Amino acid sequence: MGRTAVVVGAGIGGLAAAVGLGRIGWEVTVVDRTPVLADAGAGISLAANGVHALDALGVGAGVRAAGRGQYTGGTRTPGGSWLARMDGAALERAVGSPIVGIPRSALHGLLSGALPPDTVRTGVTVAAVTPLGRDRARVETDPPSGALEADLVVAADGIGSRLRTALFPGHPGPVHSGSTVLRAITERPVHLLSDFELTWGRGVEFGHIAFTDGRAEWHAVLNAPAGVLHEDPLAALRRRFARWHSPVPELLAATRAEDVLHHDIAELATPLPSFVAGRVVLLGDAAHAMTPNLGQGACQALEDAVVLAARLDGTADIDGALARYDTERRPRTTAVARAARRAGRMGQQLSHPLVVPLRNTLLRLAPSGASIRAILRHAAWTPPLTRPFAGE
Repeated sequence: MGRTAVVVGAGIGGLAAAVGLGRIGWEVTVVDRTPVLADAGAGISLAANGVHALDALGVGAGVRAAGRGQYTGGTRTPGGSWLARMDGAALERAVGSPIVGIPRSALHGLLSGALPPDTVRTGVTVAAVTPLGRDRARVETDPPSGALEADLVVAADGIGSRLRTALFPGHPGPVHSGSTVLRAITERPVHLLSDFELTWGRGVEFGHIAFTDGRAEWHAVLNAPAGVLHEDPLAALRRRFARWHSPVPELLAATRAEDVLHHDIAELATPLPSFVAGRVVLLGDAAHAMTPNLGQGACQALEDAVVLAARLDGTADIDGALARYDTERRPRTTAVARAARRAGRMGQQLSHPLVVPLRNTLLRLAPSGASIRAILRHAAWTPPLTRPFAGE
């Protein structure tokens, strides 16, 4: 009898884990509490490590075809002057891939399309995971939906993970980062002169990602306490950014009010003591939710999925494989999360009227290759070797 796994959560990390486990011969069931899977409404930038992880999962070619390489752009001031330019071609030469911008819905569709039919069960809430001896577990659902017993349970249920709370009740859980984000994809194409841009004001960032169809994802990140809401978020943003450089006002003008998403940014500021508890393994935001300032959240989840499959591939020692996964993933994700937090404090969150101009001057004076070296610290990752899969 083959090995079995239940993946809790059908986001990018959960689907990637299911694809990876399926490729090494495991029988996988994915459960998600939402009635309909729809990871739409925003875009994502995938650094080379995320793209290479998708290559290892067999969907990299599809992502490159659906996405747009980020070759031009950089960081600007609200008036439009450049602080740093991006050389996507040089980055591609260094790590084998540019950063790729893609709608989340497209990435989600490619991952779900790589799974056998009926793998994903929607409208299923996981109430608990009960150990069955030392090498099996039962997933209890609410409402009950039949026995879900497996050799492994993958907790990929996001930053608010109920499984993480049950497994580590003493952990403080996610905390507010001090920032909130509003984002959307434009309704129509917008004339853009670059693939990707960030603009830093005082305690605020506006950025965009261009897509292949001419539309773009934009995001606005602002210093704000948790829970601050706007009656009309898009109107508030149009007022806030009315005098910022082009194409910021044009992006907002090309957006429908009903498409704007608004979320406070939370993170797991206190690292978990382990990503493994018995036959439950944590992955993605459930394990290491981080701020988005390095664009590494989804990339780290994709790395998790690839490493988990690689360590379980061809071994009967599941517990030993999970221990190796934990040993490999926890230090890396902790370091990336710490770097993302630091980048936010020196980037979007910086608001002191004397310190912001100093930071801007230092960025302008930095050597041309400094931004590439900063990206390479996290993007230069090579997937672990696995056995060739059928048809490859």
